[in-house]
Amino acid sequence: MNPDNSMTLEKKVVLITGGGRGIGAATARLAHQKGWSVCINYRNNNAAAEKMVDEINESGGVAVSVQADVSTEEGVISLFDAVDDEFGRVHALINNAGVIAPQSPLVDISAERLHKIFDTNVIGSFLCAREAIKRMSMSRGGCGGSIINVSSAASRIGSPHEFIDYAASKGAIDTMTIGLSKEVAEEGIRVNAVRPGLIETEMHFDAGDINRPQKLKEFIPLKRSGSASEVANAIVWLMSDEASYVTGAFVDVAGGR
Repeated sequence: MNPDNSMTLEKKVVLITGGGRGIGAATARLAHQKGWSVCINYRNNNAAAEKMVDEINESGGVAVSVQADVSTEEGVISLFDAVDDEFGRVHALINNAGVIAPQSPLVDISAERLHKIFDTNVIGSFLCAREAIKRMSMSRGGCGGSIINVSSAASRIGSPHEFIDYAASKGAIDTMTIGLSKEVAEEGIRVNAVRPGLIETEMHFDAGDINRPQKLKEFIPLKRSGSASEVANAIVWLMSDEASYVTGAFVDVAGGR
């Protein structure tokens, strides 16, 4: 934890769920470079989160990590309470935490798997947005803010025979983005989404095929997979003042697919 709260209050604060690896870690790194204080949430991988925190703090930034399971209401509330204690307020929320399961057709998918996917990817994002809005809303004493949902190109493609449950969860995030952007616009809160495509991250290992980007890159118009840093560029732009007139928008970072 950072002992100098007066220092953190001088900077805008971004909370990144699932921020210890992949797109979340790349976003934390870039946000720091742009002058943001960073709260990195993680569920299990303390080592990865602390490595990123150390990297940011050792380079002159301000970062903390908070363990919390955002698939539960209790976990989300404890996460935001920790951000309140550490920074006093939050200016941007990146709903990045997400889970995926090994490739499977629907006929072999269990109810347990469905609950795991939707509890984290959908309900967790809704709960985090709810807590952020409580703090950002101008009618509640906040000063506005930005919510960026990390969706997926899978929401448009459907991912048949692979993980339509994951794709459907991201479809729900797309609809949430549209509706919520209209619901909180007058509160000074912008809500947008990025939809990554075939990106080189550890998530492919979780899906059971670490070589998937290399196998499928020929189907991408740009003929390559993307990097986590390329997605982070879009996220950090959306949460910045440069995107001050952008809300309810989707930025596809998918190589043209």
